[in-house]
Amino acid sequence: MSGFKKGGLFILSSPSGAGKTTLVKKITRNRNFSVSISHTTRLPRPNEKNGKDYFFTSKNNFKKLIKNKKFLEHAKVFDNYYGSSKDFVIDKLKTGNNVVFDIDWQGTRQIRNKKLNYKLLSIFILPPSRKELLKRLLKREKKNLKTVNKRMKSFKKDLSRWVEYDFVVINDDLSKCYNKIMLAIKKNKKEDFDKNIIKKHVKKLLN
Repeated sequence: MSGFKKGGLFILSSPSGAGKTTLVKKITRNRNFSVSISHTTRLPRPNEKNGKDYFFTSKNNFKKLIKNKKFLEHAKVFDNYYGSSKDFVIDKLKTGNNVVFDIDWQGTRQIRNKKLNYKLLSIFILPPSRKELLKRLLKREKKNLKTVNKRMKSFKKDLSRWVEYDFVVINDDLSKCYNKIMLAIKKNKKEDFDKNIIKKHVKKLLN
């Protein structure tokens, strides 16, 4: 890793409701870790603040930012657009900060293809069960069944993306999951997990 510049990019992805946003917030409480605050066209959820959780913007403005190549990555997810500011991320990396991303597989692919001269570790979060995932989504979406059903319909497709990631972990206990992620980040070891256990768990989630 001596050829890399100081600072690193750490990507967390998961099916909707698996707990990645909570984990990102927990990780970025550590010194020298900053969250990449995404731009989004979706409406704020209760307690979300502009400039802290997301930069909330219109679709027209988002498309202008794409045209002006302001994003390191961007994607359309559940009818809304999300994107990571190139300037924000690069400025943080230049100061030696680690940048943590809460993005999906589309954005992860884009960042990989950029071939930036910084450490990069992609992490995929799995829920403990479909039942628990549904419970979390119902709570988060205030029992909005239309939104919950839309997210559950994409679950199978999202789940299949785990094979594209460097490190995969099951979020059956938040503290344990967090500790495993931080150890993976510290060791910067890719594929340092039991793939057979993950394969069995994924199979169980799909049944």
